Amino acid sequence: MPVPLPTDDQALRVPPDAAEVAVLGRGVLAAVTPPGGRTALQEVLIGAMFEAMTGHPVDLGAEPLEPEAFAEALARRDEAFRTRIVQVMLLGAMVLTPLPEAVADQVEAYARALSVDDGMLAVTRRFAQGSLGLAAIDFQRNGYEAGWDSAHAEVLGTSRALDDAWVAAVADDALAARWTALGELPEGTLGKRVWQFYRARGFAFPGQPGSAPPLLAQHDWVHVLADYGTTVECELEVFGLIARANDDPRAFSLLAMVVSLFETGYLATGAGLFAYDRGHLSRRGVPVRLADAMRRGALMTGSVDLLAMDWWGRADQPVEDVRRELGLVPRSDAALAAGSVTAWERGGISSFQLAAGRAAAEAAGRAYEPFGASVGDEPAPGT
Repeated sequence: MPVPLPTDDQALRVPPDAAEVAVLGRGVLAAVTPPGGRTALQEVLIGAMFEAMTGHPVDLGAEPLEPEAFAEALARRDEAFRTRIVQVMLLGAMVLTPLPEAVADQVEAYARALSVDDGMLAVTRRFAQGSLGLAAIDFQRNGYEAGWDSAHAEVLGTSRALDDAWVAAVADDALAARWTALGELPEGTLGKRVWQFYRARGFAFPGQPGSAPPLLAQHDWVHVLADYGTTVECELEVFGLIARANDDPRAFSLLAMVVSLFETGYLATGAGLFAYDRGHLSRRGVPVRLADAMRRGALMTGSVDLLAMDWWGRADQPVEDVRRELGLVPRSDAALAAGSVTAWERGGISSFQLAAGRAAAEAAGRAYEPFGASVGDEPAPGT
């Protein structure tokens, strides 16, 4: 029987203490455990997420808590809190390959008991059934894209409204000129750093042939703002932060998308540009880095949709000033020790991007400048 949501005056709105985290861990771990037992990635990922988000560890060997009892224990928690917990379950399920239908059943049972209906439940069910094409459609219907409105084009700086969230705008001279002009801004400003970020990697500016969709280009500002490089592992960090900073539960689909691209390969393509490349979340240290990115997103001031942010209005401001405005805290020592890197140091650029940057510089007849970035060692296999 579903446990109803509390009224506003009944809801508990304080961070979970160690005792409640122990309860949360028992339910989450029970929900995602496949018939043959949990994988190492599941345990490291869930452990890292609880540690980063609450400051308390979970006992991986604790006795499971059934859906009804779990929901009763969360009776005073509101819909937002319960939804976040279901999303932790969804993430723990989505990293399984294959994803057993039994796990999809379990996560749905816990969501039902909690009176939560998250759009990614349908996606998880499709993954478990092997219906990957339908899963991609469900991402569009139930995820971040479902809230897309052509009016968003105003913050993207495009010359015309865009009917699709991830559509490219490759014939927009005014947009390309606006991006190019970022190079004229003073050193240390957000816009100048984004321009350097593009030049080092040979990225085409939005509005030019070969460029990323303008909506996806919004996340490049986040790379610079949040101090993340551009390897696939760094992309997981960026989208973890973006998804958690936004209180709209549909934003979780952005994290689910990159995990489905860059860990399991359940999605072949995403965001109008990305192509699948499996196994990156499983690499050593990456779950800790992702968990810290989500912590940073959660601590930002208010609910922040970083893909709908007016970055142009902040382009001439020092990067540190924008960080303070948005309440963006530094990366944790644990994330740094796990290999989290900026776009301006060793490991902050891929070999493909470095070659592209050099080729673009040669074609333009200018000296190549990586702005400190160089290729590092690939993270070791294993979590």
